Amino acid sequence: MIDFAVARADLITHLHHEIHDKRVLDVMAGLQRELFIPEKSRTLSYTDQPLPIDCGQTISQPYITAYMTESLELKGTEKVLEIGTGSGYQTAVLAALASRVISVERIPSLMESARILLEKLGYKNIEIHQAREGLGWEADMPYDAIMVTAGAPGIPEDLIKQLAAGGRMVIPVGSRSTQELVKVTKDEDGIRTQKLGGCRFVALIGKDAWQD
Repeated sequence: MIDFAVARADLITHLHHEIHDKRVLDVMAGLQRELFIPEKSRTLSYTDQPLPIDCGQTISQPYITAYMTESLELKGTEKVLEIGTGSGYQTAVLAALASRVISVERIPSLMESARILLEKLGYKNIEIHQAREGLGWEADMPYDAIMVTAGAPGIPEDLIKQLAAGGRMVIPVGSRSTQELVKVTKDEDGIRTQKLGGCRFVALIGKDAWQD
C-alpha cells in the first residue's frame, strides 16, 4: 500500500529545485492528486510524469502543472480562464491561487466528473462550462490570466481578445507531436511572447486547432 502523503512530500521536494514560487508548491503539497487519477494508475500519482485519464486525455506532469501556474504570476485577485478542464487537478491548483476560475471543457463526461469532484472538495470559486463552438468563454471576459492545457498550432486571436490589458497567457504551441510553452503578455502596444521550453500536450479541439 503506497503512502500518498509521503509520496506527495517527496514530489514537492523534487519540484522545489525548479519551481521558485513557494505558494504554488504549498498548494500542490496540500492537494491530493490521486483523487484526480483513475484507480488503475493511482499508485503513480506522485511520479513526475503525465498520466492517462478518461477519453484519451491526460493529467499533466506535476512539474508542468507547477511551471505553467508559476508562469502566470498569480497574486490571488485574478479572474482566470482555463482551456481544458480535464481531470480538474490544474483547475484546483489555479482556484487556490486566484479569486475566480472559469474553466471550459469539450468532453461532457470529463466536464461532469471534474465538476462533481471539485464541488465535493469544497471549491466555491470555480465555474466549469461546456465549450462552445468558439474558443474560450467570452461571457466573462476579460481575464487577468489564461491557461491553455492543450497544444495549438499558433496563438489564438480569440484568446488574445479575451485577455485583459496586463494579462498573461500560457499556451503550448507547435505541432501535434511536440510543442513549446509560450507565455503571452498583453499590453497597450499589443502582445509580447516568451518561450518557456519544450512540452507535449494532447491536441486542442475545435476552432484554432488543427483542421484535418
